[in-house]
Amino acid sequence: MKRLLLYPLPIAVIVYVMSAWWLNRNYTDIESPTRTYIAIGAAIFSGIISYFLFGDDSEKEEKHDKK
Repeated sequence: MKRLLLYPLPIAVIVYVMSAWWLNRNYTDIESPTRTYIAIGAAIFSGIISYFLFGDDSEKEEKHDKK
């Protein structure tokens, strides 16, 4: 659970806020629900990517302790 809360969740929230702001500012011709879906999709995608890229530190520490 700590791994999920440390990086992916804050990154997903930041991506959602920034993408919603940017879409609302620059793409007003797109309907509001569609802009929201795009921002949610971007947040979920970035959260998944960061979950795997930032890995678990406890695995690294266990390998280091065994040496």
